[in-house]
Amino acid sequence: ISVLTAGQAELDALWAKIGEGGKEGPCGWITDRFGFSWQLVPHELPAMMMADDKAAAQRAQRAMMTMTKIDIGALKRAFNGEELPA
Repeated sequence: ISVLTAGQAELDALWAKIGEGGKEGPCGWITDRFGFSWQLVPHELPAMMMADDKAAAQRAQRAMMTMTKIDIGALKRAFNGEELPA
C-alpha cells in the first residue's frame, strides 16, 4: 500500500501509528502488525524523482535509499546538492 503524505508531520504521525506492533523497513516502507506493507511517500518525492535535473533526482534517490522513515528535509538538501549521502 502506498500513501502520499502532505508533509513531514503527517508522515511522522502515520509512521508511528502504522508501526505500532509492526516493523520498519528501508526507503519509507513499514509493515503493520497485520503483516501489510505500506510505503509512506511525501508528496515532494515524486516531483524530485521526475525532475529535469537528473543529477538532482539521483541525489534524492540515493538519499532515500539510506533512510527507513523518509526525512523530507534531508531529501531536499540532497536534491539541492547541500547534503550528499555517504
